[in-house]
Amino acid sequence: MQTLSHEQALALLRRYNSEPFHIQHALTVEGVMRWYANDLGYGDDADFWATVGLLHDIDFEQYPEQHCLKAPDLLREAGVGEDVIRAVCSHGWGLTVDIKPEHQMEKVLYAADELTGLIGACALMRPSKSVQDMEVKSVKKKFKTASFAAGCSRDVIRSGAELLGWELEELMQKTILAMRSCEAEIQEEMSRL
Repeated sequence: MQTLSHEQALALLRRYNSEPFHIQHALTVEGVMRWYANDLGYGDDADFWATVGLLHDIDFEQYPEQHCLKAPDLLREAGVGEDVIRAVCSHGWGLTVDIKPEHQMEKVLYAADELTGLIGACALMRPSKSVQDMEVKSVKKKFKTASFAAGCSRDVIRSGAELLGWELEELMQKTILAMRSCEAEIQEEMSRL
């Protein structure tokens, strides 16, 4: 399976996304997916997992009403493989598409995507503005407050944990660790954009 380099995937993402918030989210999910690939024993496919993470919301900024429906066209036009396209679209399962996450990587993307948003919002509330000192209990508390980061679907996060066969707490703990692993790199990359 041929994957795009980070630079190629980022250039493709930026063709359709200019909002710093969306680019930072894409970079975060990229780093989180790379961490999960290594943690779950898929290290040989870490670049593939990361590419899917980086491109997962390619159509969201310009086509929010067609999220995961417009992505295949944008990705095919750029010569991206069907394996990436299927994985990207699967994170819209039950929301905009009926492509159920089957592969472990698709399940992780589905589960972690919304959760990274919630954890990121929690981090912004901390004096450190960082996930480095983030605790699961803080995330659990905010998870229960529906008005906090209301755009992050609690149902999708719960459903994702279920798909993976994990407790919600395990998903939160792993995703915090994953976000810690790439936080500094993302800040550096965002400062260059």
